Amino acid sequence: MNEEGWYRDPYGRHAARWISDGTPTALVRDAGVESQDPPPDEPITVEMERVAETTPVGGDDLKRADDLEGQQFDPQAMTDAAEEGIDSSW
Repeated sequence: MNEEGWYRDPYGRHAARWISDGTPTALVRDAGVESQDPPPDEPITVEMERVAETTPVGGDDLKRADDLEGQQFDPQAMTDAAEEGIDSSW
């Protein structure tokens, strides 16, 4: 069976690279931040080393983008604020 998951980047460019069906992908990760970097067109010359998965912490410190902390959304207030910002920039 071919490798699947996060592995130490065999090209040494990033901390980890997602391997899919034994093939390096553009999905990379450094210090927990994922980004894209297409793999170079060169053969892998190192042994594949799986990266230990970390368990996410509870998430109690995270906020949802749509969480208004009990405030009611007022579309008119939003429109007024936008118009005021536009007026002050003229």
